[in-house]
Amino acid sequence: MPRRTATALIIQPRFRLELGRQVEFGPGKAELLERIAGTRSIGQAARDMGMAYMTAWNHVRSLNRAPAGPFVTAVRGGPQHGGASLTRAGEELLRLYRELEAKTTAAVRPTGTKLTRLLRP
Repeated sequence: MPRRTATALIIQPRFRLELGRQVEFGPGKAELLERIAGTRSIGQAARDMGMAYMTAWNHVRSLNRAPAGPFVTAVRGGPQHGGASLTRAGEELLRLYRELEAKTTAAVRPTGTKLTRLLRP
């Protein structure tokens, strides 16, 4: 029997902002925005996530149609002349979403510790 190593149980709240049955924003779109900000490329962000390019573009388009959008600006032209970046609204959207996650994680930590003890003493 293989030896098991101890791994920490992690409690990580994940939020999806929904309008009806449509997910407007959630963990995947937050990661996409972070990767666009880091790579300055929608295509590279999609590749890094293992996401189809058109799926990433569809997410960007749907975000940009929101009343406070656009959240991402893009310039065509490939790696030499093109690129993408977050607008101030996009940076704020991402910051507020991550703040929501952080505050919630801190708030549930005491209960999470108790749950963890039930599963892994």
